[in-house]
Amino acid sequence: MTTAALDEIALRMTMAAGAEALFKGVRSPQAKVPFPGAICASVNEEVVHGIPAHDRVLQKGDILSIDFGARKNGYCGDAAVTVPIGRIAEKSRRLIDVTRECLGLAIDLVRPGVRWSQVAARMQQHAESAGLSVVGDFVGHGIGTKMHEDPKVPNFVSDELLADDILLAEGLVLAVEPMINAGGYAVRTLGNGWTVVTRDGRRSAHFEHTLAVVKGGCEVLTREQ
Repeated sequence: MTTAALDEIALRMTMAAGAEALFKGVRSPQAKVPFPGAICASVNEEVVHGIPAHDRVLQKGDILSIDFGARKNGYCGDAAVTVPIGRIAEKSRRLIDVTRECLGLAIDLVRPGVRWSQVAARMQQHAESAGLSVVGDFVGHGIGTKMHEDPKVPNFVSDELLADDILLAEGLVLAVEPMINAGGYAVRTLGNGWTVVTRDGRRSAHFEHTLAVVKGGCEVLTREQ
């Protein structure tokens, strides 16, 4: 299957649901053309913003990160998952598992009264203790009637975060999206102005859910029903 075929499926599903694909047509100062896909389809060393293409045929052993956002009834949801294509190497499976676990840690920890730095520290520690690295150039975000809203939600602890920490409160809705690399954390953007890849060419995984902070914890708004 090609990544373009997956994009066509996603677009049909979005239209059938009476929703709007958030990514399609988004503009970026770095790119000459708007983003053409309903999904981001990032393969292997591609971290985020992979462009669906008819000539990108998925192969056994690949890992594919699918990022998808939609708006329905005025409100936005954003989610991502990394999946194996056929049988994959154990190191790739471990990368996927640890990245999923990082998101799971955040889901378990998010509740009113918690500071985001506490959550970010646990996510970073989990990834780094497995010999992996956390992408620093891209972070999660607030989400609501717009896809990207304040605050920025990093998956790591920095001086910037500690200086302006986020105190979680009921009603806050966040798109939490750990991006974890098998090698170093450094990334670069390809000539198309969109696709971000690891600098060392090693693989990357990406998981995301939209979380609403509620009394006693959080509700995962993008979890499969």
